Amino acid sequence: MTAEAVRAAVSTVRDPELRQPLGDLDMVREIELADGRARVGIALTIVGCPAADRIERDVRSAALSVPGVAAVDVVVGVMTPDERAALTTRLRGDRGARENPFGPDSLTRVVAITSGKGGVGKSTLTANLAVALARRGLAVGLIDADVHGFSIPGLLGLVGDDGLPPQPTRIDGLMLPPIAHEVRTISIGMFLPRDAAAPGAVAWRGPMLHRTVSQFLTDVYFGDIDVLLIDMPPGTGDVAISVGQLLPHADVVVVTTPQSAAADVAVRSGLVARQTGQRVVGVVENMAAMSLPDGTTLDLFGAGGGAAVAAALSSDADVPLLGSVPLSPTLRGDADAGRPVVVAHPDDPAARAILDIADAIARYGRGLSGRPLPLHVR
Repeated sequence: MTAEAVRAAVSTVRDPELRQPLGDLDMVREIELADGRARVGIALTIVGCPAADRIERDVRSAALSVPGVAAVDVVVGVMTPDERAALTTRLRGDRGARENPFGPDSLTRVVAITSGKGGVGKSTLTANLAVALARRGLAVGLIDADVHGFSIPGLLGLVGDDGLPPQPTRIDGLMLPPIAHEVRTISIGMFLPRDAAAPGAVAWRGPMLHRTVSQFLTDVYFGDIDVLLIDMPPGTGDVAISVGQLLPHADVVVVTTPQSAAADVAVRSGLVARQTGQRVVGVVENMAAMSLPDGTTLDLFGAGGGAAVAAALSSDADVPLLGSVPLSPTLRGDADAGRPVVVAHPDDPAARAILDIADAIARYGRGLSGRPLPLHVR
């Protein structure tokens, strides 16, 4: 039993917000041993770190796993300003403080989920797709860009005992997104007045909307993720244009209901995405026909809208109908309760359809052709 053995064990403990080992983050301090008792020092990123209790518990467990250690005292401190500055610089890597990490050379695939009209279930679908992709082993980030009608925190159950979504941890100018179901999530709802009875509303126009989307991309530390989903607001307004300017290489999935009134408008969102250089990779039909107990089907919103949108958007390139999600009381109930249906009821017909759509999206990987790779010649 040596202090180095304890240090090695403790260094493997992962920070639950940064998702990196404490050793790599330079958070492990002095290690002392005496008569089977280990004294382990750690330095948290900030005072009042919300993950402090979990980190302390995991550090104690790791130290106790070392043969010969019978008791552990964990001494918790806080990084100095210089140490925090060095950490944020290391986390950002080669990019500057205001540089978008999801530029054309990024290996992260960006998928914007959009619709023409509101009320088609786009946000519920996005939240469940994010969780479904994470359950396939992908590292997933999710931006709630529907600033005026944000709902992602509630759909993922990111709500505390006070009925409010958690606020991101801030390390200097860097924000760590809260995590639910292994999905790293950011939403404007996390920054509004902390009053569950009157949580506030956003009444912003173009410049503020653009700034919000830009800050979500530059100031939020998602880490090395495979996929970044963006829950877009309905229509072709300011946010759609901003995302097109900031992420012209993003893929787009268009959501519609089967009715022609929704389908006609959904086509426009795909066309605007193309005008900004984005690639429409598929269409999802939501609220499709549901099977009734007697074996009949209920086409509450008609039929054929998804196929019609896919056909209308296939003039320049083939745009497939990725799937149809049937109406589901279970999906609706789980959404209201903050439970992704793909986790709570994976055998529900709507959940199975969403899981299949997630598989289809995962297959459409970003191509490397024409993109520089992050390699440096010495």
